[in-house]
Amino acid sequence: MTFHCGTIAVIGRPNVGKSTLLNRLIGARISITSRKPQTTRHAIRGILTTEVSQFIFIDTPGFQRRHGGALNRALNTRVEASVGEADVCLFLLAMDSLGPADREIWPIAQRARRTVIGVNRIDSPQARDHLLSFLPRVAAEFPGPDIVPISARTGRNVDELLKVLATGLPEQPAMFDADDITDRDERFLAAELVREKLFRTLGDEVPYGCIVGIDEFKIEGEMRRIHCTIYVDRDGHKAIILGRDGERMKTIVSTARRDMETLFGSKVYLNVWIKVKSGWSDDPASLRRFGLT
Repeated sequence: MTFHCGTIAVIGRPNVGKSTLLNRLIGARISITSRKPQTTRHAIRGILTTEVSQFIFIDTPGFQRRHGGALNRALNTRVEASVGEADVCLFLLAMDSLGPADREIWPIAQRARRTVIGVNRIDSPQARDHLLSFLPRVAAEFPGPDIVPISARTGRNVDELLKVLATGLPEQPAMFDADDITDRDERFLAAELVREKLFRTLGDEVPYGCIVGIDEFKIEGEMRRIHCTIYVDRDGHKAIILGRDGERMKTIVSTARRDMETLFGSKVYLNVWIKVKSGWSDDPASLRRFGLT
């Protein structure tokens, strides 16, 4: 029996469910999610190994050019680079939502050796009435690739998606161990889980001005002791994160700690500080420090 292994870049405009799909496929929350666009900032690899294939998914930031700045340019560059190195590009669309932002990404998706289109959110109410008419629209706009309707939220039809993706993987040995689920270490995952809580807890503006750095990560028996810092762009953001009497900060820390304990399978002591670092998102040195370029 031959074995196939390769990389699949998952791309699409912001907020179409790329990270949710990755977590569904891998079976673990390795990529953070929220309802806010461009929650993802890094190209995160999720690994799924079966008896005959190893899928190395690359979750990418949402591609968009509405906002400028060094950070957004770096995120867009990361998307294009991920497609360039992938064996297959999975171009993800949202059910009943096809517009200029999707069309802008189409030329990037075509650069891959093979492209597959996933139409997400077929569990939505409108999907029942519009799916049969929406799929021909997708085929007319983006001719050529296989189109697979799926639900990242429920897992509906993701097995069929894997079958289609597998046909584009080259015949070669596995690149990772069979029980690996990501190439990222626990330090990275801990920082991401804190950042996820910022996106889920705060308003529309503040999370985009935040980045999380791990100051110390120690494993002591069955306990992980983690000290991290939330860097904010403005003084006012610090007060917003703290909330009245520090209650919002307590919620962020406690929910992040619980998710870490689930992911790491151990007790976690989590200590979080907040510091102001104005202009970090437009500073090339800061972007390099936080692994964003």
